[in-house]
Amino acid sequence: MTKLNLQIVVDGDACPVKSEIAEVARIFQVPVLLVASYDHFMREQAGVTVVQVDRSDQSADLYIANHIHHGDVVVTQDYGLAALALSKSCHVISFRGMYYSDEDIEQMLDRRHHQAKARRNGKHSKGPKPITSEDKTFFQQKLTKLLQNLQENV
Repeated sequence: MTKLNLQIVVDGDACPVKSEIAEVARIFQVPVLLVASYDHFMREQAGVTVVQVDRSDQSADLYIANHIHHGDVVVTQDYGLAALALSKSCHVISFRGMYYSDEDIEQMLDRRHHQAKARRNGKHSKGPKPITSEDKTFFQQKLTKLLQNLQENV
């Protein structure tokens, strides 16, 4: 197995697939950097480094943006962070296994803007559906496939 020269960087606040990430990372021998606020207790484990940042609104995102490099894999649900990671030529995947790309991020940011505007005007929508075990399995399959593809192209 060819060793990948990258890291998996996780936006750890509210990440429901931390154990799936650690498991896949161990198989591919890829280090994981898990970034979360002090409000979320995280425990380091083999191959997983935990960085805890202050609880201000964008602290985890700013830390991640300043510590990712070309080719890294970023796991996040945050469209703004996804856009920053894509601008640094990172591979970005959501907690539900959706790949973000340069082609669709602008539309996603635009939709986020319009939804925020609607919320400010008093319109509230339902949040995302709770993540299921099937969603976690799907995510794990997509992350595995991404790392396999990156490994084949080393």
